[in-house]
Amino acid sequence: MMSPESVQSWLDEHFARIVAERGVPGASVAVLTQGQVLTAAGGVLSRATGVEATTDSIFQIGSITKLWTSALVMQLVDEGLVDLDAPVRAYLPEFRVGDEAASAVITTRQLLCHVAGFEGDIFTDTGRGADAIEKYLAAIHDIPQLFPPGEVFSYNNTGFVVLGRLVEVLRGKPFDEVLTERLVAPLGLTHVAPSPYEAILHRAAVGHVPGEDGAMVPAPAWALARSNAPAGSMLAMTPRDLLAFVAAHLAGGAAPDGTPVLRPGTVADMWRPQVRLPRLTAMGSAWGLGWEIEEHGGHTVVGHDGGTIGQAAFLRVAPGHGVAIALLTNGGDVFGIFTDVLAHLFEQLTGIALPGRPVPPAAPRQIDPAPYLGRYADTIYDITVSQDDDGTIWLDRVPKDVIAEIGEKPTRTRLVAFEGDSLISLDPTRGVHQVFAFIGRDDAGRAKYLHYGRVVARA
Repeated sequence: MMSPESVQSWLDEHFARIVAERGVPGASVAVLTQGQVLTAAGGVLSRATGVEATTDSIFQIGSITKLWTSALVMQLVDEGLVDLDAPVRAYLPEFRVGDEAASAVITTRQLLCHVAGFEGDIFTDTGRGADAIEKYLAAIHDIPQLFPPGEVFSYNNTGFVVLGRLVEVLRGKPFDEVLTERLVAPLGLTHVAPSPYEAILHRAAVGHVPGEDGAMVPAPAWALARSNAPAGSMLAMTPRDLLAFVAAHLAGGAAPDGTPVLRPGTVADMWRPQVRLPRLTAMGSAWGLGWEIEEHGGHTVVGHDGGTIGQAAFLRVAPGHGVAIALLTNGGDVFGIFTDVLAHLFEQLTGIALPGRPVPPAAPRQIDPAPYLGRYADTIYDITVSQDDDGTIWLDRVPKDVIAEIGEKPTRTRLVAFEGDSLISLDPTRGVHQVFAFIGRDDAGRAKYLHYGRVVARA
């Protein structure tokens, strides 16, 4: 077991080198162990400016924001203002998606657990005003319901925007203000930026994406639309501040001065599995109330990942050990640095080996892919699964909407049989072999949905 002093020594000796070797422009890490927080940073905040990344630099945390939104919602539950199992319409009468029957029964719990069933990657830009989230709700009235509420896990950004609006309505203030008043201030956080207006006051990282020659270059935009703020489009902070938020959870919901941020027992509820997941590439085995959950040999690990325009964030917590690690990056081989730093230190401090990402079998079994072939589509991708005359199975993914606008390119991936009705990419992308599960069957025996964390309907 590493002592806090040995963790700091390891970080001082290795972190900056690993950042450089993995081609990550810049990164920052914080480790909570034995009540102490150890930090390190390496690289630059932007390859255009060369400004050095420091431990006081802020990076976007992407979808880790959903944990903050979940905490704000659970504060409402603690105060008796929200019943998790009551229809959302009890609090947001204007809430409506394309299926009226589903709209009338979807609950707050289902939104927190990503089982509401409607299409979840809607990135409509409704402006930069304080009413952006309110306007967003009016823009989702016709989005499709893919499956009945509560039936299948499908990662849902849109649902967390709805939760953000719930917070706004019941608190009577814009989401950013509520987050600052209800979490940032009570926890004594000093380097947290809910929007670019606060970020400019700090050393702020810029995301990086592959350029024409494959080298990492600064992304064309700093953040996604404000309308998606509760889902993770803007919030930025240091890893140290992120771990202060986690420390309050580990303390049963109490701030450092003892002020309750969440009621005793609420954190345990949030970390209790609510829905089980199929085996996927980069997600846990279950989901709680906002939190991703992994279970290893009797030990529970909770956390979340996040990605924005060229930035990637990782958080893992071992509640039984009082250990948490936050790793924030701005491009490059982010999964490689996750393995080299976060997974390595996590195992050294807890004895828990985070599961390796799935890899293709050495000798994939032969299958009839007919049920999987065809076109699948949602708001951000057109996906086609096809087979060559020689039997090779291909997945072509063409980005559209905001994903295409920020520069993501079409990809073509060879697939082989993995487990059950799942296929896996034969060749890695940024070091990762992605798993695609095919679920449901139509009258012709074809898969209804492609599931890669999100459920995508057959077109």
